[in-house]
Amino acid sequence: MKAFGVRPKRDLGQNFLIDSNLLDVIARAAALAPEDVVLEVGGGLGVLSEHLADRVAHVHVVELDRALEPALRDALDAHANTTLHLGDAVKLDLAALDPAPTKVVANLPYGVAATVILRTVAELPGITTWVAMVQKEVGERFAARAGTSAYGVPSVLAQLACDVKVLRPVSRNVFHPVPNVDSVLVGLQRHGQAPDAALRNLVSEGFAHRRKALARSLSLAPRAEPGIRERARAALETIGRPPDARAEQLSPAEWRALYEELRA
Repeated sequence: MKAFGVRPKRDLGQNFLIDSNLLDVIARAAALAPEDVVLEVGGGLGVLSEHLADRVAHVHVVELDRALEPALRDALDAHANTTLHLGDAVKLDLAALDPAPTKVVANLPYGVAATVILRTVAELPGITTWVAMVQKEVGERFAARAGTSAYGVPSVLAQLACDVKVLRPVSRNVFHPVPNVDSVLVGLQRHGQAPDAALRNLVSEGFAHRRKALARSLSLAPRAEPGIRERARAALETIGRPPDARAEQLSPAEWRALYEELRA
């Protein structure tokens, strides 16, 4: 950091990984193989990038902060199997990455972690595995089960396509600067296709007023279809749920069943 005059920017959620002991833990969790193509969002100083480049076919490193380019170039230039993308991972055309990624392995910036995970699940069907360091609360939301307070839109959308687990806690001391929040390593393993846009919208609208009954929440959506409350109540009964069920009571599979029933 001193050599390149780098100072972490808290507004970008920068907490650089500095403990090399965690690198092997991440590599084992991701079951890295020589043929893998890895997408790393938030390259930072390139510590994880170098570790990945030695073990896989190709690494796409995405970094928003152009001030980190000299440090990243220094880390990556020795590895011909890496590509540095300077830009916003939330806006980058991920489908255009060549070669196409098969895994996501990253120390994700806190502010975009959930968005990046959900976007890659939805837009990159070739990705089978995610191993990412995220804020503890984010990891717990992704892995939450129906009926719990942490269960919500990210839980449903991720679990419709993936098995999700919090793999292990991550010490604050492996980062610089030391964050004021706890982190975890979260893992996702794809088991099916991501939900389409209409199903994603249904889930988002269903959780928009989570203290209200699901059918009522759907009826309050800005562009709610006429009669959606009554149709949703009937559909809930058809899939074996009470008509006044709340959004957090439905499992991901039941959300898909509700969606199919409403489309019928």
